Order: sequence, then C-alpha cells, then structure tokens
Amino acid sequence: MSLLNGKTALIFGVANERSIAWGITRAFHEHGATLGLSYAGEMLERRVKSLAQTIDCNFVEPCDVSSDEAIQALADKTAAAFGQVDILVHSIGFANREELSGPYYRTSREGFRVAMDISVYSFTALARAFQPLLRPGGALLTLTYYGSEKVAPGYNVMGVAKAALEASVRYLAYDLGPQGVRVNAISAGPIRTLAAAGVARFKDMYRHFNKLAPLQQHVGIEDVGSMAVALCSDLSKRVTGEVVYVDSGYNIVGVPEPPECE
Repeated sequence: MSLLNGKTALIFGVANERSIAWGITRAFHEHGATLGLSYAGEMLERRVKSLAQTIDCNFVEPCDVSSDEAIQALADKTAAAFGQVDILVHSIGFANREELSGPYYRTSREGFRVAMDISVYSFTALARAFQPLLRPGGALLTLTYYGSEKVAPGYNVMGVAKAALEASVRYLAYDLGPQGVRVNAISAGPIRTLAAAGVARFKDMYRHFNKLAPLQQHVGIEDVGSMAVALCSDLSKRVTGEVVYVDSGYNIVGVPEPPECE
C-alpha cells in the first residue's frame, strides 16, 4: 500500500544515513511521495546529495533556518519546482555543546537564545513561509523528546526548547486547522544520531532504555519513519495538535525498575 501517492513532501534536517529525517525520507519514498530535501550548511552537502541520489530525489537545497530570507528563498524555489506542498517535516534541533553538560542553571543567555531560535522558532518560521503553498489536507510534522516533560539529566536547555516546540505544535494546529492543514509531533525514544552525540549522558540513557521501557526494545529511525507516514497520510486526517510517542512505551512508566548492575 502506498499511502503518500500524489503527495509532495519537503523534509528539513537530513544530516546522514542515521538521522531521523533520513528514516522519514525513506519511509515517505517507499509510500510514493514526491520528495524535496533540505540540509544545514556546506559540510553536509555532499553527504545529503549522495543520499538523495539513492531515492532519485533531485530537489536538494541548503537552508539556514535562522534566516527569514533564506527560508523565504527556499519557499520560492519550492513553489517553482512543485507548485504546492502537502507535507513539511521539521527535524531540526540545536544547542551549543557547552549547554548540554553540567546543571541547567548555567545556561547562558546566548545559548538559550540559540537553542530556542534554531530548535523552536524555525518550525514557526517555516510554517509562516510555506503556509501559502500548503494544500488542504496537508500536514506539518516536527520531532520532539520526552525531556520536554520530565527531566533528562544533561538534556538541559534542549528540554526547555522541546517544551516550547510542543506548545508551538498546538498553536500552529489551531491556526492552520481552518485551512485543512494538520500539525503534529513525534516524540521518539533515544536514537543514535549525530545530534544525540552532543548530549553528555546520552550513552547511559541509551544503554538502559531497553531495560526500562515496557516493550524492552530500542527505537530506530525506521520506527519513526513509519509513524511519520501514518501522521502525514489520510490515516490521520482527523488528528492534529498531538504529540505521538514512539518510545516503546517508556513515557507511561512512572517509577522505572532500576536495571540490574552489570
């Protein structure tokens, strides 16, 4: 079954073959979507373009999401290439490495601003620029993490940013609802990605995760990709403003049983 036949999707945040955005890209490709990819910075260009070739994707463009001018320029290129867009995926998050270790109260003012701008406002900025291109029945999707609700030691300012991102999902869902456009988020369990490598205690979190989650299984980018297909297809045409967990049930556990010492 091809759930995204006839739909055009633009995916932001592809970095390499391990990135969540790439897992979503592959799943969309398998379900028949026409794809456009966007990446951050020249350092990623060769890698992302090589990945795009494997799925016959010809629209691969850089975008500095901290710049309204860059976002609008990409929206104009998208309009010229595709006309309209059905799906926009925001898989972007960033904080300076020094903000992701030590206590949260040491977060610098500039570090807080950067994390909120790149990780949160960029989703709103993309929605603003692409709103005229979105077809009724379309969908916006972003990626979040459980550190938005509960303390994940070392996640620090990114937890605060993800909380703001989830609030943005609800407000955007309200605003875009009359246009027939849905807005949702996926909260994924810990996955070994380039971004996760910057979180000081990620290795410990990842190592114990499958012992604490009810399903006792790690989450992969394929799992997130499958849920993204469901949320951006007509299977979820009455679902908006939601945070959907793909975390083997970890978020339902109030008092996790400590893993046995190794």
